[in-house]
Amino acid sequence: MKSSTMKMMRKKNSPLLNRRFLEFDLNDEGEIDMMSLKRMMEKLGVPKTHLEVKKMISEVTGGASETICYRDFVKMMLGKRSAVLKLIMMFEGRANGTSCKPAGPPAKRDISSLP
Repeated sequence: MKSSTMKMMRKKNSPLLNRRFLEFDLNDEGEIDMMSLKRMMEKLGVPKTHLEVKKMISEVTGGASETICYRDFVKMMLGKRSAVLKLIMMFEGRANGTSCKPAGPPAKRDISSLP
């Protein structure tokens, strides 16, 4: 991908996506490989197996590549079926000190209310 195209896409999309992409683009080649994606998912608290990560990459690239370029990364984050962006937003909220879960113990339930 041309660097000018990548710069244009970065300007259009969320700074959060840009930060995450650059954080896991360890070799500064503009692509995230399988191990980097695996590390990202582990950091987000959703560890994936090697095969699951490979499937994620295959889905977003159409099986054409073993790495994710910035365009594919944005597609993966903003896609209809993807919950990865929600995880990142939740992780960012946790890092900023905001709580994602209600404080205190869960409400008491009786056996008849259980599924």
